[in-house]
Amino acid sequence: MRKRRPGFWWVIGLGTVGAILGGPWPVRAGWQAGTARAAITPGQSMWMSGYSARTKPSEGAVHDLWAKAMALQDPAGQRAVLITLDLVGIDRQLSNRIRETLQTRRGLARDRIVLACSHTHCGPVVGTNLLTMYKLDDDQHRRIAEYTQSLEATVVKVAEQALDHLQDARLSWGIGVCDFAVNRRNNKEADVPRLRQQLALLGPDDHDVPVLRAARADGTPLAVVFGYACHCTVLDFYKFCGDYAGFAQVELETRSPGIQAMFVTGCGADQNPIPRRRLDLAVIYGKQLAESVARVLAGPLRSVEGPLRTSYEEIELAFAPLPSKAAIEQDTKSTNVYIARRAKHLLEVIATRGHLDPVYPYPVEAWRLDDLTWIFLGGEVVVDYSLRIKRNLGSSHTWISAYCNDVMAYIPSQRVLKEGGYEGATSMIYYGQPTVWSDRVEEAIIEAVGKVVRAVSPEHPADSAGARPADR
Repeated sequence: MRKRRPGFWWVIGLGTVGAILGGPWPVRAGWQAGTARAAITPGQSMWMSGYSARTKPSEGAVHDLWAKAMALQDPAGQRAVLITLDLVGIDRQLSNRIRETLQTRRGLARDRIVLACSHTHCGPVVGTNLLTMYKLDDDQHRRIAEYTQSLEATVVKVAEQALDHLQDARLSWGIGVCDFAVNRRNNKEADVPRLRQQLALLGPDDHDVPVLRAARADGTPLAVVFGYACHCTVLDFYKFCGDYAGFAQVELETRSPGIQAMFVTGCGADQNPIPRRRLDLAVIYGKQLAESVARVLAGPLRSVEGPLRTSYEEIELAFAPLPSKAAIEQDTKSTNVYIARRAKHLLEVIATRGHLDPVYPYPVEAWRLDDLTWIFLGGEVVVDYSLRIKRNLGSSHTWISAYCNDVMAYIPSQRVLKEGGYEGATSMIYYGQPTVWSDRVEEAIIEAVGKVVRAVSPEHPADSAGARPADR
């Protein structure tokens, strides 16, 4: 992997950020934090992830992609590590290998590790993630396998370096607002400017910007973690780039030397930055998001005293009734190349395992930092989940992040599943999943969220994550 330095012409000034991030801040004994990072920009041309319309491999990079880690240790000595990746997603196999290695080497159970992807659509294909989307030759398969192997080693190394560099720190958090995300299911992209003028945008969205800050003992900033519920799909060209989330991180780091900025995506599977498709728009959105973070850091923040509580569950998330082998064989003859590729993949699974699994091991994780509850969900989660969970747990002290630990498919709500469309149905083809999710998908995940929340926050009632009351 090739390392480059940030600092190109597109970095836009945010004059107050350095002062805001670097102000004096007394440290109370107890918490420790450590950071580390490594560039994960491929050193060679590779097929890029996220869009089926691409017809050739990458052609250079705008800026580096990064793996970044922040390790935490609470006053009782409990440790955890958050790892952010400028990638569209990772598969279960890679995620398991990384977490198993960290458990073996560092004694960290799965509830103490989060792998969070930014979902930039200008990163490389990784492992088997979205593999049925692309037409790849043997050379590209080889490059993807080599990159994935190198990425695995790099991520483990970065996590261990963060753990090895723990230092006295103080944690604090707040929530801001940014509003460039638009519900793409309910608003046609070409109509958005007119709909804005008419105050007529439709559909749910979540414009919260959660911000977690760690400061060193001398008061200087060590790290800032922030999120937003929106697809990283401003750009669709052939250069590696972190999209708006990458530009926001560069902006914050440029204006406050020594800080590590880390982005964690929210439940933005049905949210797009609109307008888009231009590099300058990615820069503008990145600046807007960085300004939102800066405003949070300039205001009063809620301190974290401890302890750290964590919980992790994998549930058997059911698919709808599976297709027969005969139906899959018929799909191999489809004129839709993506359906045909999926069918070939499913037949290979049947040949290897003897069957298709009727369920998927879906990851749900929660961290509790004092009165802050942070929930991490796998897959591309639609905004309905964050709105429902925060409506019930309290939006002032609840964060929900998606694209974490395993990006296996879109995760529709019951509403989106019934409506169908890309997020509710056809995206499963590109992820190589055998069919759509069952109509229990939302309730199964909400039940799991309730379980991990209760594990880290015993004061919450059994139905606190949003279980619906009986019909009257």
